[in-house]
Amino acid sequence: MPYVIIQHILLIVGSIVLFLFGMKLMSEALQKVSGLWLRNIINRITTNRFSGLFSGFILTSIIQSSSATTVLVVGFVHAGLLNLAQSISVILGANIGTTITAWMISLIGFKFNISIIALPLLTVFFPLIFSKNSNKRSWGEVIVGFAILFIGLGFLKQYLPDINRDLNLIEFINNYSQYGYYSILIFTGIGILLTIIVQSSSATIALTFVMCSNGWISFELAAAMILGENIGTTVTANIAAIVANKQAKRAALSHFLVNFVGVVLALCVFKPFLNLIEIIVLKLGIVSTKYNYSSIPITLSLFHTLFNLMLALVFVNFIPLIEKVTKVFIKGTKSDIDDNKLKLFQTGMLSTSELTLVKVRKELYLYAQIAGDMFKQLHKLLYINDEHKFKKEYNEIKFTEERMDILERYIADYLTKIGERDLSILASKEVRAYLKISDNIESIADACYNISKALRRKQKKKIWFTPQQRQKIDDLFTMVDKVLELMIKQLETLNFGDNKTEIAYIEMHINKFSNTASCLIKDVTNKIKSKDYTYQSGVVFTDIVALSETLCSHVLNISQALQFSTPEE
Repeated sequence: MPYVIIQHILLIVGSIVLFLFGMKLMSEALQKVSGLWLRNIINRITTNRFSGLFSGFILTSIIQSSSATTVLVVGFVHAGLLNLAQSISVILGANIGTTITAWMISLIGFKFNISIIALPLLTVFFPLIFSKNSNKRSWGEVIVGFAILFIGLGFLKQYLPDINRDLNLIEFINNYSQYGYYSILIFTGIGILLTIIVQSSSATIALTFVMCSNGWISFELAAAMILGENIGTTVTANIAAIVANKQAKRAALSHFLVNFVGVVLALCVFKPFLNLIEIIVLKLGIVSTKYNYSSIPITLSLFHTLFNLMLALVFVNFIPLIEKVTKVFIKGTKSDIDDNKLKLFQTGMLSTSELTLVKVRKELYLYAQIAGDMFKQLHKLLYINDEHKFKKEYNEIKFTEERMDILERYIADYLTKIGERDLSILASKEVRAYLKISDNIESIADACYNISKALRRKQKKKIWFTPQQRQKIDDLFTMVDKVLELMIKQLETLNFGDNKTEIAYIEMHINKFSNTASCLIKDVTNKIKSKDYTYQSGVVFTDIVALSETLCSHVLNISQALQFSTPEE
C-alpha cells in the first residue's frame, strides 16, 4: 500500500515537472523568436505609467511568465534601463499578462482533449529543433514546449485522484475546509507555499484548476489559493534582487507590496467579490460552478483576471506613494544613485539572454562615458602647473584606467556566457559586435592613460610648450572630444543595422582630425629644425598627436562594429 501511494505521488510530481518543462521551453523559445521586438518594447517604455502597464502586459503575454518579466524588470532597474516608477508600472502590467496562461489552460486544456493533438504536434515539429536555421529551431521549441505543457496538464488531470472515490481524501480535505473564513486564510497560505516551492504561478494555477474540477476543494477555496499564488509569485524577483542594487531591490519589493496589499484587500471583500464573479458568469451565459464543475476553470480564470486588472488599475494611480514606501523599507545612500557605475557584472541573471543584451548596451554606453570623462581630465591636465594638483589628476586617470581594465574583463566574460547560449542570428552578431566595442573602449582608456604619461614626462622633465603648441594641442583635444561625444551618442541611440549616417558623420570628423594631425607632425618637424621648438617638446608633442590619432582609430572601430544588419526573415 505505501508503494502504491509513493508511486502515485511520483506520477503527480512528474506531471507537474513535465508541465514546468513545457512552460520553460515555450517561454524561452518565444523570447528568442521575438527577442528584438521585445527589446524594442522595453526601449520604448516612457515615464507614462499607462505605457509601462501596457508594456508589462504585452511582454508577459508573449513570454508566458510573469516571473521572467519581473526578474527582467529587476535586472533593468539594476542596470539603469528603467527607473523605479517605470518598473512598478511594468510589474502591474505583468500581473495582468500572467492571467493569459490561466485562460489558455482553461479554454484549451479543459475544454478539449489536447493530448489528442499534442503528440502529433510533437511528431511534426520536433525535427525543427535540429534545424540549422535558428528561427525555425526556435519555432520548433515553441510548439514542442506548448505540446509538452499540455501533455503534463493531461497527466495531472489523470493522476490526481477523484475525491468522490476516495473517502480518506474527503476526510483529510474536510479537516481544513470546515473553519469558515479561517479556511480561506489557510488555503491562501497553501497557494503562497505551493508557488514558492514550484516557482511557477502558472503551474500552481493549473494544479488549483484540476483540484477544484476533481472536487478536492470548493470554488471558494480555489479562489483563495489563486490569491495566495499572486503573493507566492513575487518571491522569484525578490530572490533575484538579493545580489542587485537598492533600486532593483525596491522594484522587487514593490511587486510583493502591491500583490500583498491587493490580496489583503480582496480577502476583506472576499464574499462580495465572489458574488460579483457569479453575476458576471451568469450574464455571460455560463452555468454556475454550483451546478456544473466544467465551468470551474473559466470562472476561476475570470476571477484571476478581474482581480489583477482591478489591482493594476487601482495601484497605477499610487505609483509615487509605492515608491516612497519602498524607500522607507530599503533606505539608500548617495552612492546608490550613481548612474555612471557599471552594474552588469554584479548580477547573475542570464536566464533571458536575448533581452539581457539591452542591459549590455546600456553598460557599454556607461563604459564609454567613463572613457569620455577620462579624456576630459586630460584636457584639464594640459593647463595644470601645480605639482600637487597635477599628480592628483594624473593618479585619478591611472586609477580609472586600471578600473577600465577590470570592467572590460567583466563585460567580456558576461558576453561570452551569453554567447554560449542558443541565440538568434541577430543576437549572435550583437554579442560579437559588443565584444569588439568593449575591447576598443578599453583601448581608448589605454590611449588616454598613455597621453597622461606623456604629459607627466613633460612635467617631470620641466619641458615647456610654447603658447602656439599649447593652442594646437588644445584645438586637437577639442576635435577628439567631438569624436568621442559622437561615439557615445551613437551607443546611446543605437538602431540595429541602421548606423550608416552616424558612421559617415564620425568618419568625416576622424578624417578631418587625421589630416590636421598629419599637418601638425610635419609642422613640428620643421619647427624643430628651425629651432622654434625644442627637440624634447617636439617629441612629447608628436607623441600626444600620435596617441590621439590611435584613440580616434578605436572610435572608428567602435562605430563600424555597430553596423551589423538584421537577418532576413
